[in-house]
Formats: sequence, C-alpha cells, structure tokens
Amino acid sequence: MASQLIASHRVNAEVYTGHELSKAKSVELLEKMNLPKGLLPLDNILEVGYNEETGFVWLKQKEKKNHVFRAIGRNVWYDREVTAFVEDRRMKQVTGVKSKELLVWLTIHNISIKDPSSGNITFSTATGLSRTFPVSAFEEEEVEKK
Repeated sequence: MASQLIASHRVNAEVYTGHELSKAKSVELLEKMNLPKGLLPLDNILEVGYNEETGFVWLKQKEKKNHVFRAIGRNVWYDREVTAFVEDRRMKQVTGVKSKELLVWLTIHNISIKDPSSGNITFSTATGLSRTFPVSAFEEEEVEKK
C-alpha cells in the first residue's frame, strides 16, 4: 500500500537517491519541520522523496531496521518504506514505524511537538494511545565504532 501512496505523490516531488544524499536530505527535512534530527535513524537509504505541495514524504531503505533509542530504552522498528505527511513540528498518517510497548508492537500514526517550550515529543497510535518523551532522546546519536 505504501508503494501506491508514494506513486500518487511522486509527481512534482523532489526525489533523491543513494544513501549519503538521501540521509542528508532526510535530516535536512526533519530540521526544516522542527523535528529532532535522529527521529529516523535509517540505514542503507535508497530513496527519499518530498512533495512540498502535499506535505508527503517517503523514505525507502534496503532492509527493515530495529533501533533502540538508548536515552529512553525504546525499541522502534522501521519498515523498508516509511511515509508521512509533514508540517511544522508534526508527522501525521505515518506508515512503516512501530514501537514496542511491553510485549506488543504498536503502529505509530502521529508524531508531534505540541509545545516546543516543554521539550517533549508525543507519539500516538490510530486508536489514540500516546506516549510523550523528551525531544533530546531523539537527537542524532553518535555512531558506535566497531
């Protein structure tokens, strides 16, 4: 389904390919939307697209990815295709992102910073369940040296 959604928003979109350029553009877009730069810690990004007219953004990566945000101890899963409609301090109708809550994976539907002075970011599901965390937990993490 994500592929059909991407195809419908591809016209007039800025599209970038290759990991280095795509990673840089995804971070640039997060900064432009006043969202933390480490919110989408994806690897091997094949393509990033952004349709400014509709606010639709997509990221395609080579493989699915699990990531642990160490500052809050949360495990987050990213599908091969991640999509959302973006606006200032908000990502809505997110697809391809799940967070583990106890033993259950919950699909993330909206991400928002309602009050920038609070220093908090809220993640919610389509059913209305939500969790709020410090924005600082989603800043870019240093890459571990192997």
